[in-house]
Amino acid sequence: MILMGDPRKLRNKYESPRKVWDADRIKRDKGLTATYGLKNTREIWVALAQLKKARSGAMKYLSLGEAGREKGGPLMERLIKLGIVPPEGKLDDVLALSVENFLDRRLQTRVMKKGLARTARQARQLVTHGFIAVGGKCVTIPSYVVSVKEDQLVSYYKAVDISVHVADKNAKPAPKEEAGEAPAPSDAKHLEGQPTQSAGAPEAKTA
Repeated sequence: MILMGDPRKLRNKYESPRKVWDADRIKRDKGLTATYGLKNTREIWVALAQLKKARSGAMKYLSLGEAGREKGGPLMERLIKLGIVPPEGKLDDVLALSVENFLDRRLQTRVMKKGLARTARQARQLVTHGFIAVGGKCVTIPSYVVSVKEDQLVSYYKAVDISVHVADKNAKPAPKEEAGEAPAPSDAKHLEGQPTQSAGAPEAKTA
């Protein structure tokens, strides 16, 4: 029973794989993570959930015959608008989609493919640190899905040199040593060939 004022229960945007220790899936996920510069495999699972939803909707409409193809028009319009399916695509083409089709439409991927970043990881840094804009508006979400119309509007929000590594705002600066001050040795060591003298002992006199 849900009472008024109770916090809304949020559902996960992804489903965990049933077989956790699947060597083939883990290898494939690692490859996708490296290619698209993803933070973790959960971002792949989110794209897989979107793929599953699109496929299930297409199968539902295709099972209804010709009438179902007409009812599947809104689904196709949305997928074409997001650039996941080409404009000439048909409902049958949705069944042939892969997770890469959804990962390609992420803002992080679009930044890299438009040449605004050298690598996928650098593209993620630029997005999260506020260097990327969509239609003149700063967007800091790497997973933001870029539509076909917005694709040409992805640009820099502020000037940045991509040849230089973007520093992490949360990183603590390394301690600096004062000029001319040598670091203190970790333990007292005497130079070879020099005599040692204990505290309080008289100096040896030569005859």
